[in-house]
Amino acid sequence: RGCAAEVQQGAPAAAPAPPGRAEGRLPAPAPARGQVCAPARGKTQHGPTPFSEPGRVQVSYDGVSEAAGEESRRLTRDQLFTLIAAASINFSSMMCYSILGPFFPSEAEKKGASNTIVGLIFGCFALFNFLTSLILGNYLSQIGAKFMFVAGMFVSGCVTILFGMLDKVPSGPMFISFCFLVRAMDAISFAAAITASFSILAKAFPTNIATVLGSLEIFTGLGLVLGPPLGGFLYQSFGYEVPFITLGCVVLTLVPVNMCILPKYDSTPRKESFWKLVLLPKILILCLTIFSLSACLGFLDPTMSLFILKKFKLPAGYVGLVFLGLALSYSLSSPLLGLLSDKLPYIRKWLLVFGDLMTAVCLFMLGPAPVLHVERYCLYLSLSCYIVFSTIIIQLWMFVLVLVLIGFSLGMSAIPVFPEILQCAYENGFEEGLSLLGLVSGLFNAMWSLGAFVGPILGGFLNEELGFEWAAAIQGGWPLLSGLATGIFYIIEATRKSSSSSLQNSPGDNEERTHLMSNEM
Repeated sequence: RGCAAEVQQGAPAAAPAPPGRAEGRLPAPAPARGQVCAPARGKTQHGPTPFSEPGRVQVSYDGVSEAAGEESRRLTRDQLFTLIAAASINFSSMMCYSILGPFFPSEAEKKGASNTIVGLIFGCFALFNFLTSLILGNYLSQIGAKFMFVAGMFVSGCVTILFGMLDKVPSGPMFISFCFLVRAMDAISFAAAITASFSILAKAFPTNIATVLGSLEIFTGLGLVLGPPLGGFLYQSFGYEVPFITLGCVVLTLVPVNMCILPKYDSTPRKESFWKLVLLPKILILCLTIFSLSACLGFLDPTMSLFILKKFKLPAGYVGLVFLGLALSYSLSSPLLGLLSDKLPYIRKWLLVFGDLMTAVCLFMLGPAPVLHVERYCLYLSLSCYIVFSTIIIQLWMFVLVLVLIGFSLGMSAIPVFPEILQCAYENGFEEGLSLLGLVSGLFNAMWSLGAFVGPILGGFLNEELGFEWAAAIQGGWPLLSGLATGIFYIIEATRKSSSSSLQNSPGDNEERTHLMSNEM
């Protein structure tokens, strides 16, 4: 390593190199003045690059290290195909999930289902998703990630088509029973595909999983945004069956494509302890964070549209535009937050804490809570502007602004959670592999589904009893609790690390080192 010393004829033999230097552990001496170092041949770069294949060693030869580094930053073929497959399941699954909103409740009422039953039909999706995510994640390595992904997508497409045939079922209990059955099957297929997708992504991108997950949230947001208007248009134009049949056929078309392009990641089945992972204090707090964020989003689904129609007197067609403030801010900020989380891992804790606290404050401002008397300040503002803008318009723009901030704050907390759980598992002795990735993916999806189940039920009850303003403020208690718990945990963790490091560098050790150095001199 370094420059080779020229041995002149008749010169004394060079002294033997120190043991550490001979083995490559000590740095080579600096070259003499005027001496030119030849490039090292066969220099190995062991550090992982952002888009390098896991486990592959990057080697550079004779001045081509820059070219090799540039090549290592490019996506490999398997990584590109993995991204395409994950984007397809994110987009299609969110389309299937959100397409029901514009027209299914009215169709269900014609079939004899009450508003409570319709809410339970929507809620059972999250409940079955919660139950099956834990099971499927625990057995991912035995089933196979690719098989679970493709099978889940195939069943989801078939079930979506079946949902379009429910208008042929007789009204009453039989219709309601088939709705629950088909919705539960859709939840199981969704849990299988998403759990496998998270595991495959973590396997393909071990060094920048947050960046990848954040980038793919763009397709999740697109599915949620495009699903309702597309479903409403097809329903008005062609009837009840066509939206489900069209979307189901699109999903089934993607199945053979993903079978061909999705790489197969084999893994030796290992039985990782689920309870050992879940009972870790840090994992429990991160699970609370996932639950709180999902519950806040779930609360907005059944309540916010009614509040907008009642307070701002907007036409029904403009309500979806208000929802865009949250969806677009979350989708567009997620890639940036994921990149930031991967490049600067030490700030993940701050993203989690401040994201939770910011979400809590925004939910308190969303209504806003009556104790703030925002309407009075809006009146003062409108009078100061010579009534160019009415109070309602000012409140509407404030409402949209708060939604934009909620989308950003949700991304701050949601994106770093998955890599934080993986890091905590590695620090506590879990072995890297598909078994652990399946376990973490199943746990993440299960906690998110639990929040999506509890959020609408609790939020609907609070909205009916107290009104949207107080319901949103009370719902903000979930991220407030998780943010405070996360902050306290990280403070305690930092205190323990500093105390342990100070014990290692005790005064006795320093005196002994000083005494040894004086003896050597």
